[in-house]
Amino acid sequence: MNKHDLIVALSEHLSLTQEQCLNFVNVWERIVTEELCADRRIILQGFGSFSTWSQTPRMGRNPRTGEPCHIEARISVKFKPGKYLLDSLNKEMSKEQSVNQLKSNKDENIQ
Repeated sequence: MNKHDLIVALSEHLSLTQEQCLNFVNVWERIVTEELCADRRIILQGFGSFSTWSQTPRMGRNPRTGEPCHIEARISVKFKPGKYLLDSLNKEMSKEQSVNQLKSNKDENIQ
């Protein structure tokens, strides 16, 4: 899903125009960016949290040439999923595993 797909989905779910949803997404991005730039965590209860962390400088390797190169220190963002998000993902995973198990059992019984 890209930004446009998100805007279309929001528009359909909220019965708002795509322009209103675009404004909402842009403001949300700006607020998240401002908070992270101010070194503050963003916690969305049950969904997850965003926080900044410092990557240290290190030596890397150019994948094309194999030549060593220096990678500068930088600030990056971590996302830690919340309990409800993980539970939802794992329910879907267990449903898929159950379906796959049923299919493999059917295949074994046919042979």
